[in-house]
Amino acid sequence: MREVNFYTTSSGKSPIADFLDSLSGKQVQKITWILEIIEEYDIVPKQYFKKLVNTDDIWEVRVIISSNIFRLLGFFDGANLVILTNGFAKKTQKTPLKEIKLAEIRKKEYFERKGKL
Repeated sequence: MREVNFYTTSSGKSPIADFLDSLSGKQVQKITWILEIIEEYDIVPKQYFKKLVNTDDIWEVRVIISSNIFRLLGFFDGANLVILTNGFAKKTQKTPLKEIKLAEIRKKEYFERKGKL
């Protein structure tokens, strides 16, 4: 079983919590449901959770709610802990490079603060 946590900045802010606060209740409900699937199932369908290629082991939580597409990016700390770093509404075919880079920077900061790099 996995555990999903939200990345916090060195000042204690949670970019994922801030992102979720900007969404409607129905949108947050669907995202929460998908996060529960990621936590509870050993094998998660790729339509919900997938590793991004050509990144520093960044994973993508994929959420479609009617005509809206949302993505939450993050990484693994060990085998079962997923740390989500940033979320955004997807408007283009490809995941924006700046969002991937932000996730990679936050991953590096996370492990530096944890003393693992």
